Amino acid sequence: MSEPLSRRSLLKTAAVAAPTILGAQNKSGTKRPIIGSGEHTYEVHHDWGELLAQIRYGNTHGVVQDSHGRVFVHHTVHETSESADSMVVFDEKGKFIKSWGREFKGGAHGLHIQKEGSTEFLYLCDINRSVVVKATLDGEEVFTLGYPEEAEPYREKIKYIPTNLAVAPNGDIYVADGYGSFYVNQYDKAGKYIRTFGGMGSEAGQLNQPHGIWMDTRGPEPVLTVADRRNYRLQYFTLDGKHKGFGPKLNYPCHFHVRNDLMLVPELEARVTILDEHDQPLAHLGQGPQNFREVRLQSRDAFVPGQFVAPHGACFDHDGNIFVAEWVEVGRVSKLRRVS
Repeated sequence: MSEPLSRRSLLKTAAVAAPTILGAQNKSGTKRPIIGSGEHTYEVHHDWGELLAQIRYGNTHGVVQDSHGRVFVHHTVHETSESADSMVVFDEKGKFIKSWGREFKGGAHGLHIQKEGSTEFLYLCDINRSVVVKATLDGEEVFTLGYPEEAEPYREKIKYIPTNLAVAPNGDIYVADGYGSFYVNQYDKAGKYIRTFGGMGSEAGQLNQPHGIWMDTRGPEPVLTVADRRNYRLQYFTLDGKHKGFGPKLNYPCHFHVRNDLMLVPELEARVTILDEHDQPLAHLGQGPQNFREVRLQSRDAFVPGQFVAPHGACFDHDGNIFVAEWVEVGRVSKLRRVS
């Protein structure tokens, strides 16, 4: 998967290794922070979206955009929120459209959108109920995947907490047991069990908290890419679960999104990284504090403009801008508006 960097790529990577933040200390409040450099330069809009007063974010875990430009944010719901809805939907300008998903309160985690024929569906992971739900864009359930009792490793009722999933071109579903026993469970498009692979460890084919998972179709053949979070790396698998290789070392990678040749990786240790077509870093954006686990518990005014605290989910929009959802107790969605 990973090829040697060209001299041009090395120079580009070196140039963005220490991204600049301009205007972050502007006291007038009229200038927004600018992060990144070169063709990966963005204006930062923290707390994006016009959230209704009765909705208070809990931890914002997932963000995706549909083909009509609507942005879906999955959050755990704050204890002081009047509304128990865990899914909030905005138009592309941030205007509130609707909310739903009371059943995911407290457990809202992984969020994936998939176009199947002419229809789009959402796949949602609930870490409280330990289920994966396929739903329409309005929240109507299509089917649910529960405990993988057909899988050999799970027959003794070991821990199972699905965190994210990926969908193959043929419709097969790969569920990452990221907070449970660290396997990946594969199903067909109807939810019928196929196989299990992975499991706890650091050797090739083993995983230590497979938190995120993505079907990478940028190359000649689809590759299953896993955010092997506690091993601080990416790991690649064939579609039948065979180890294929390792990707770059990253700072607690959480999940992925791809646009054209670029892969976006939110890293929990306070930054977002853009990888090129060979999964080599092009830009590290918004590096935040080392003590992010303490900062994430604080109020919003403790967050430094232009810096992330704990990026958990991220996606490109149709124009190449970036949305970032963070694992902070008060919830935060930021839009990085591309300026070059």
